[in-house]
Amino acid sequence: MNQTPSDSPAGSASDVASEPRRDAGADAPALAARPRFARPHRVAFIQSSHHADIVEACRLAFLEEVSVHGIAANQVGLFVVPGAYEIPLHAQLLAKTGRFTAIVAAALVVDSGVYRHAHVASTVVNALMQVQLQTEIPIFSAVLTPQQFHEQAAQFDFFRQHFALKGVEVAQACLHTLSSLDFLGSQVAAGLE
Repeated sequence: MNQTPSDSPAGSASDVASEPRRDAGADAPALAARPRFARPHRVAFIQSSHHADIVEACRLAFLEEVSVHGIAANQVGLFVVPGAYEIPLHAQLLAKTGRFTAIVAAALVVDSGVYRHAHVASTVVNALMQVQLQTEIPIFSAVLTPQQFHEQAAQFDFFRQHFALKGVEVAQACLHTLSSLDFLGSQVAAGLE
């Protein structure tokens, strides 16, 4: 569950055309200017308040990326929780409302002295997968755990930049998945008629 700046994005759908993303840098994958959405989408963005200044970089990058591709900032609801452990329950309750077509979770998990960070991150991601499978609402994770984290300015700057990159990557995964699910839904509906 260790994340490094060289990690690759979560994948892509073949039904979305590609073109270069502006200001993305060499590491960011390309995404269509406007994915083809069959319906309006609302996204719940759940973020931990622990190291909020770092995690916020993920949300801001996410909002910028999805707004370029057709999901306005006012279609993304923000839900702040105390820590990573609280994310799965909030995701489940939000998924059950039927108001959101996708959920994004973001947290920086570091050793607390009580819980090992790898255990916490693994537990959170496994729980999010269960919520996704039970509710059929796609859930995307930017729950990251560094090997080492020190309370130093250089570390904060590095992880802010890293979370911004992860925000773009999770936005692209979300956009591709929503487009793919819209396409799948239209294919299923066409087959039922």
